[in-house]
Amino acid sequence: MDLSHRSRALRLAVAAALMSSGAAAAASTSAASTSAASTSGASSSAALCDGDAFQTVLFPAAASMANVDARAAWIDRRTLAWPGARTDARIRLYHAANASLTAPRGGKVGGADGFLPLAATPAALPERLRYLGNGPVFALREADVARIGDGYAGLHRQQLLLVSEAADGTVLDATRVQVAGALDDLYAAAEAVPDLGATPRANGTTFKLWAPTARQVAVCTYDKGTGPSRAATPLRFDPTTGIWSATLAGNLDGKYYRYAVDVYVPGSVPGAGIVRNLVTDPYSVSLTTDSRRSYIADLASPRLKPAGWDQDAPPAKVRAQPDMSIYELHVRDFSIGDATVSAANRGKYTAFLESGSDGMRHLRALSQAGLTDVHLLPVYDIGSIPEKACVTPAPSGAPDSDAQQKLIGASKLADCYNWGYDPYHYSAPEGSYSTDPADGARRIVEFRQMVQALHRAGLRVGMDVVYNHTYTAGQDEKSVLDRVVPGYYHRLDAKGAIERSTCCENTATEHRMMGKLMVDSSVLWTQAYHIDSFRFDLMGHQPRSVMETLQRRVNAAAGRHVNLIGEGWDFGEVADGRRFVQASQLSLNGSGIGTFSDRGRDAVRGGGAGDTGHDMLARQGYVNGLVYDPNGAAAHAPAELLKAADLVKAGLAGTLRGYPLQTHTGEVRELQRIDYAGQPAGYASEPGEVVNYVENHDNQTLYDLNVLRLPASTSTADRARVQVLAAAINAFSQGVAYFHAGFDILRSKSLDRNSFESGDWFNRLDWTYRDNYFGTGLPPAADNGKDYALFQPLLANPAFKPAPADIAFTRDAFRDLLKIRASSTLFRLRTAADVTQRLRFYNTGPAQVPTVIAGRLDGAGYDGAGFQAVLYLLNVDKVARSIDVPQEAGRNWKLHPVHTAPDAADRRAGEARYAPASGRFTIPPRTAVVFVE
Repeated sequence: MDLSHRSRALRLAVAAALMSSGAAAAASTSAASTSAASTSGASSSAALCDGDAFQTVLFPAAASMANVDARAAWIDRRTLAWPGARTDARIRLYHAANASLTAPRGGKVGGADGFLPLAATPAALPERLRYLGNGPVFALREADVARIGDGYAGLHRQQLLLVSEAADGTVLDATRVQVAGALDDLYAAAEAVPDLGATPRANGTTFKLWAPTARQVAVCTYDKGTGPSRAATPLRFDPTTGIWSATLAGNLDGKYYRYAVDVYVPGSVPGAGIVRNLVTDPYSVSLTTDSRRSYIADLASPRLKPAGWDQDAPPAKVRAQPDMSIYELHVRDFSIGDATVSAANRGKYTAFLESGSDGMRHLRALSQAGLTDVHLLPVYDIGSIPEKACVTPAPSGAPDSDAQQKLIGASKLADCYNWGYDPYHYSAPEGSYSTDPADGARRIVEFRQMVQALHRAGLRVGMDVVYNHTYTAGQDEKSVLDRVVPGYYHRLDAKGAIERSTCCENTATEHRMMGKLMVDSSVLWTQAYHIDSFRFDLMGHQPRSVMETLQRRVNAAAGRHVNLIGEGWDFGEVADGRRFVQASQLSLNGSGIGTFSDRGRDAVRGGGAGDTGHDMLARQGYVNGLVYDPNGAAAHAPAELLKAADLVKAGLAGTLRGYPLQTHTGEVRELQRIDYAGQPAGYASEPGEVVNYVENHDNQTLYDLNVLRLPASTSTADRARVQVLAAAINAFSQGVAYFHAGFDILRSKSLDRNSFESGDWFNRLDWTYRDNYFGTGLPPAADNGKDYALFQPLLANPAFKPAPADIAFTRDAFRDLLKIRASSTLFRLRTAADVTQRLRFYNTGPAQVPTVIAGRLDGAGYDGAGFQAVLYLLNVDKVARSIDVPQEAGRNWKLHPVHTAPDAADRRAGEARYAPASGRFTIPPRTAVVFVE
């Protein structure tokens, strides 16, 4: 039988079937030249575009194919790798237009329209595919290369199965083929296309969707976010880019749309086979309620701009990345409990417009003290927050009760709260923070108003972005990328399953179009919303090269430098550069992109991010009693305190690779030669490449951690002082200073180590400064239940609850630290050479007083130094300590003006003494103090 003829006939039959269902068909190469036009008749539009069904299976795959994995992967359009395959067998790539393939081991291939033979080649497996394992590489015949990606007739639109056969056709093995390598090669030109998505103009509205494996695509347009469609319009396919497009008459700005995508869905997901997906646009700029439809918006239109938007600009506070001091804030947390915000605006973008609210007064005070940036936890479209009829439970109970968390847990999928690390549409604002999520325009305008209000308050605006995973994948209703190009956008393992090391379905930004989506999305936020900086969640899962491209693109979009920081953790399937050079701590040096440092964090607060059980008590840190104030949970050798002091100094020196430090052993070592859990303590090339922090949204707050680690007898006044000491170390460290919202008011989450869906109750902020919400019930059992026996007596003990005076002291002392940091560029040195030249530590080596840190910064001739020199001292001990610094004898050291101001918060700092004759400095207990010359 002529298999190629049979394949052609089946393709035409499939096309006829699709057309009869009401979709606009483009089933043959000749259809590529057909101009786009609306389908005729309301009934055809309704059949294709309306109703609640998000998928329709047109031709189901054979049940026997459900468990066939994808152990092979395309290297490029011509070659593929199949580790484990026999080179003495016959290798064929079978295809079927209607998903009819079967390949029983020991039987014969069934349901095929044809096949392409492959031959083994000596080509090497590229590094990016080493995860597959070693094995042979096979190549198509040259004559078949064009055929597999040939426009409408290309075989990537069909079901494909790679089969190893005996000479008589008996199936020895069969596998699907991971598709990204072929699509990236065939459609590389798509990476340069600037206008994917919907683009309304005066003379027409253009739609562009990258869907190279789709058999046909139509765009459904709607007048409103609900109600019937107005038209269904077929899109044309461009075989060079893999993009489907059409231009509809008229400016559709303000209308809504979805795509009907007919595509082969492989694997064992529900709905495998030839499927019609009714799906929103991966490039959506806004949506209607719960993201049911994409919104068409001209983001440059005056109707979407608040008054003065074109003149909006960030405050000129950051000349270099180390100038940044950041407050990490969740939009809903900010105002949901603020009674001074009108009820309609609580938890919304518009809360930031109420300049007289307690929350906005708090932010302005921080800004005036020297804070430069607010970083918003995810504000893109979030998949896990209901935008319509979400609930807000009202728990009650004893401080150690489990009733509160039970109520929160029972409603967590329906409540209005989530941190937002569940990306649905990367480039659209989240609707639950809008006063009307049904109106696609409202969230755009209100987001811009929020940015504008923060800029007016003297604060730049950053975004926490999560391009490393999606909320769902496959054929789930809230899956977008996989329902447009199945199997492309996510990072797969050696069997073709989606990697989940980030908690969810990992994206593959090493693939051209996923990398492009991340870059294009960041550019949109920069241009359209005046975002000043980005914080990348799990940035170590991104390639360094893509992050550097992103940096160039956002800089060009803004006409200035846009600051990039992120989590550079090295783990998962990409760890140690197994797939590409990562944007991780050890791999980003020299890029100018900042990563969070766990070195100083762990030394300051003790332990590690994932501590549970007894470790939470036993692993004390530098500020909470290690050796000098033991809590009785474990014995610590004096050397542990000395090592912690070295790591604190490493953080103060910007975690720089080449900074020389005299360690507690007396040796002078570059920081990269000092060990931190098997890694170099110093990893950054420049100070702007490190982000210093001791608390963020993850894990327990520092106050809660100190409930566990400080001796139980520690007064709440001293607990406040310990909080300020940690803040001082952060404020005085070279690099970016990063603080969690509420850190400055002793924020507690009632010991919750993971409050991502713990509701408003466990995430509250009190801008009246009366309560820090410690002891508001046992935290949610899912992440904390195993430690309830440890937590209950602590939560029930009223001695751990700070008084309003403790909160006020911490608030004001924190602001004083910001003022000190802002007063001199010596706390914000620009280059590694500056740090090496100008920062020196006293009280080092084996004879040091280990509870005292002393750092001197030379300001001679340095732009913005403000002083001839600065000397900061931190005494974490419970008693006053003195150190002798003969080098500083006879100098004119005075307390920093912030310490001597009438409204200085920490009067104890004013008791610090300097003896010029000897160079002795005496520092009160649990105090940070700065002298200037």
